[in-house]
Amino acid sequence: MVAHVGLISLTSCFSPLSRLPRLSSTKHKPFAMAAMNEDPVRQWILSEGKATKITNISPVGGGCINLANCYDTDAGSFFVKTNRSIGPSMFEGEALGLGAMYETGSIRVPKPFKVGPLPTGGSYIIMEFIEFGSSRGNQSVLGRKLAEMHKAGKSEKGFGFDVNNTIGSTPQMNTWSSDWIRFYGEHRLGYQLKLALDQYGDSTIYEKGQRLVKSLGPLFDNVVIEPCLLHGDLWSGNISSDKNGEPVILDPACYYGHNEAEFGMSWCAGFGGAFYNAYFEVMPKQPGFEKRRDLYMLYHYLNHYNLFGSGYRSSAMSIIDDYLRMLNA
Repeated sequence: MVAHVGLISLTSCFSPLSRLPRLSSTKHKPFAMAAMNEDPVRQWILSEGKATKITNISPVGGGCINLANCYDTDAGSFFVKTNRSIGPSMFEGEALGLGAMYETGSIRVPKPFKVGPLPTGGSYIIMEFIEFGSSRGNQSVLGRKLAEMHKAGKSEKGFGFDVNNTIGSTPQMNTWSSDWIRFYGEHRLGYQLKLALDQYGDSTIYEKGQRLVKSLGPLFDNVVIEPCLLHGDLWSGNISSDKNGEPVILDPACYYGHNEAEFGMSWCAGFGGAFYNAYFEVMPKQPGFEKRRDLYMLYHYLNHYNLFGSGYRSSAMSIIDDYLRMLNA
C-alpha cells in the first residue's frame, strides 16, 4: 500500500536480536494481550525482552498511521509501533503475518514479539529491530527468496487467513475458501467494488466490476492454483535489505492465495527481469501469467481509489474495461 510507509518504516537503526526468546504459537494462535498497566511496552522489554535497562528511545519517521520508535537496551534494540486510536486487532493481524512468514525460514522478516492494548487507548506491537543496508539488495536474491517463501508457506485450509487484517487502512477479509476464483472475486475485488459504491456512489465501476467478477474463469484455464503464503502488499516501501545485503520484507497484509497475486503492487515495486527470472526458476511460470497480471493489479488500484480518491479510478476502470473486452463479458 503506497501511502502507508510509516506502518512499519524500518529504517537504518535495525539490529538483529537472534538471542531474544521466541514467541510461542506465532503461527496459529492469537498473540497474548499485554496486561493493562502504566507502560506495557517498557514492562515487556524489561521482563520477557531480557533487558535490565532502556538506554534510549528514538523516533523512526515516515509514518502517517502509526508512531514508530527504536528502543535501545542493554539486551539489544527493539522496534515498537503504537497507534493511539486503533485497538490491537490491526497489529494482531500484522504479527500473525510476520510470524507465518518468519516460520517459513526463507526471506527475512522482522520477528514479532508482542502485541497488546495501551492503557490510554490504542495498541502497540514490539518486534525485532533489523539493521538495514544502504540499498534494496539484489533483485535476483529477492526473487528467489520470495519464491522460496511461496513454496514453503502452504495451508491445508485453502485460501484465506486465520484472521482478517488490513491493506493500508482498508479491512481485508480473509474468510477461508477452497475456491481461489471465488475467494478473489468476493473477498478482494468484490469487497473493494462495494466500498467504491458505498463511498462514492460509483455504480459504473461497481456494475462493470461485478460483470468481470462473474467472468473470471477463462483466465485460469490450465492453471494449478495452490494456496501460498503471500506478503500481500509488496511494494518498494515494504522491501529493503539488511546490512549483509540480504532482502527484507515488512509491513505485510498476509493471506494464503495464488502466488501470482503477490505481484499486484508491481506497478510501484520496481521488479525487473532479474527478479522474475529468479522467481520463476523456483516457482515456474503458469500458462496465461501475462493475461492475469493486470487482474491482480486491479485489487490494489481499487484500494487506492477507495483510500485516496479519483486519481486512481481511471487505472482501475481501464483494467476492468480491457478484461470485459477480452472475455466478451
